[in-house]
Amino acid sequence: MHIPDGFLEARVWVPAWVVAAGAVAVCSKKTTDTLGQRTVPVMGVTAAFIFAAQMLNFPVAGGTSGHLLGGAIAVSLLGPFAGFLVMTVVLLVQCFIFQDGGITTLGANVVNMALVGTVAVYPIIRLANLVNRGRAGYMVGAIVAAWVSVVLASLMCALELALSGTSPARVVIPAMVGIHAVIGVGEAVVTGFLVAFLLRTRAELMYVKMRPAASTTSSSG
Repeated sequence: MHIPDGFLEARVWVPAWVVAAGAVAVCSKKTTDTLGQRTVPVMGVTAAFIFAAQMLNFPVAGGTSGHLLGGAIAVSLLGPFAGFLVMTVVLLVQCFIFQDGGITTLGANVVNMALVGTVAVYPIIRLANLVNRGRAGYMVGAIVAAWVSVVLASLMCALELALSGTSPARVVIPAMVGIHAVIGVGEAVVTGFLVAFLLRTRAELMYVKMRPAASTTSSSG
């Protein structure tokens, strides 16, 4: 899903850079305003995990492969603003050190995978936790958000390619969204296992807090 240089026209990648830069400015301010003692270490560990996980590919139908996006994991631990910054840092490292994605298209890749992958899907996790503020709510929210993040990111990528004339919309949109709907299942499974593990072992790390278990009190009289 990383778009290389030369695949997008300037009329597409320039606005994408503007949107990405604006998102970085807003999310940096929001993260700084709410920066807690635990936030920085968790951001570092999350970034390292997502970077490593994105290097591992799993096979999909037709000889294609997919890799973890990680947006739903980042937003589950850090919320939408810090989660976006973590995803952006991962994309920056991949672009400038590993040449994974182009420099001109970096803004589009940030919009697709970082902005859509975190800020756009955070309401799903939030809504699930409003309905059920327990492990079940968090699990359902994270799993659905993980799948949606991959599909939405692929749709954004397809639209950008179509607007640039790289491929007709009638071809690139079904192809991109169809294959990433399958890849999203893998994303949802990995996210579900990881969130379940964290809820059992370090539930206090989760960004949206679960409702505490009801305590029983006894009175003498």
